[in-house]
Amino acid sequence: MEAGALHIGHFWTMLERVGCIADDAVRARIERKLLAWAAQRVTTPAQLAAKARRMGLARLDAERLLEALRERGVSVRPDRRDGMAVVESLLTVPEAQAMVAVLGRYADQLDDPDDSRTRGQRMADILLDLVMRPGQHALPPVQAQLTVVVGVRTLAGGDAPGEIGGEPVPAEMVRALARALGLLPDAAAVPAPAPAPAPWDLTGSSPETWPDWLREADQRWEAEMEARALAGVWHGQEDPPPDVQLRWWNEEPPWDEETAWRSAPVDDDMRRAPGRADAPADPRPDANAASSSWKAAHAAVDEAGIALLHLGRAVGSASAAVGRAWLADRQDEEEWRRGPAGRIDGASSDLAALADLSADQRAELASLLDRTAGGTLADRPRIAVADQLTGALLALTDSGELRRRAHCDRPACRRRPACCDHDLSGLPGLGPPPPTDGYRPAAALDRYLRARDHRCRFPGCRRRVPRGGELDHNVTYPDRPTAAENLTGFCTGHHRGRHQAPGWTYDLAPDGTLTVTTPTGLVASTDPPPY
Repeated sequence: MEAGALHIGHFWTMLERVGCIADDAVRARIERKLLAWAAQRVTTPAQLAAKARRMGLARLDAERLLEALRERGVSVRPDRRDGMAVVESLLTVPEAQAMVAVLGRYADQLDDPDDSRTRGQRMADILLDLVMRPGQHALPPVQAQLTVVVGVRTLAGGDAPGEIGGEPVPAEMVRALARALGLLPDAAAVPAPAPAPAPWDLTGSSPETWPDWLREADQRWEAEMEARALAGVWHGQEDPPPDVQLRWWNEEPPWDEETAWRSAPVDDDMRRAPGRADAPADPRPDANAASSSWKAAHAAVDEAGIALLHLGRAVGSASAAVGRAWLADRQDEEEWRRGPAGRIDGASSDLAALADLSADQRAELASLLDRTAGGTLADRPRIAVADQLTGALLALTDSGELRRRAHCDRPACRRRPACCDHDLSGLPGLGPPPPTDGYRPAAALDRYLRARDHRCRFPGCRRRVPRGGELDHNVTYPDRPTAAENLTGFCTGHHRGRHQAPGWTYDLAPDGTLTVTTPTGLVASTDPPPY
């Protein structure tokens, strides 16, 4: 913030998205990555929140996901404008994206020239008709069109998040949607995980047999608890917890008073402890009072000893419980790493993850990629080839093109595309689609550009690029061709500002980096979002 890279809006985003992470190590790692990411570009709080949300979705446990699903519902609240109210529906990302897509397609079918309503107003009226008057409209049924981006590791059972309609979603939610659409089988065949080692018996084994990390953790815990006990502080409280107090106070001491005083130590001054039956008579007039005071003092010392004994037992029990919990967590983590999901997530690249898949899993992925348009899909699945280090989109292809590019394409070659082992070094590799002869990009180029840019490329804007338009030529056609290095995706508003706002300059680099200079000289650059 002192350097000017972040402002107070970014601070609240960090507090909301990162400050709530309970694990100190995970919180520090995500904070460090977010700050490094934000320092390299001009970013808005919304962009920072989206980046943090994507980072936090990795390794999302099932309990948190189920808790979020249980909070789904519909509510209403008054709007700041008189006579208006807002109906809020908390849904999963696929449900919300599908509902808005269906309402939009219904609204687009109403092409009455006398209808002066905006698209949003038509969508609101259609929602009321579908809910309150089902079956009383003449609109033909429509299908939702969702763009789902999911990695190989996620489809194979990993924990990397996916993307639906431009919004990050947990991996299991993406797989559930794929199974519901028939893209993945209900029960994927995965190899059984390796058997877990036998757990340590912390209660019945000697500390000398424990592993070094567990013995050190036990010693650290014991030292911390001893320091807290001596300071009179338990978990930030001045006294022990109520259940510990009750346990101490309700237990009767295992001795009676007479027996205790018979075993009292010798006193240096009086040679015998006061109150003992064999103690010499004291001629002083206050001897009885002194004897009673020494009894009280010894009783207090013994009570303190008993309390310390119980404290030591409680500390030992707590230390053993912490050790068992720590060991259980470590065993769970090791078991997950040895399992299919752990091996996939731990792979160094998607190609390495593919090598770890079973034959059945590879067959499922190949079947998904081979399916053509129609059925449950509006378009065939595409393969995004991305740079492993930067995440930049290099090519958007499909299984058919991969097979064609794997063949030498010689007329005399009779080998199948998947089995051709001739020299392919002289053939062009995968890359962006070729330029289009004309003003509007062809279907392949249009698809590639929308996959590359995701959202409006104006710095700070997160609106989606509308379907069927808003792909802007950086250098006016026909001075430059309609090609990937000359096209940028904008929302409608920023596309108009690109041509109508005076004093603004836009420069598009061949790798897709867009540099915008304001009339006052402020320079901001945006890169295509990484995969």
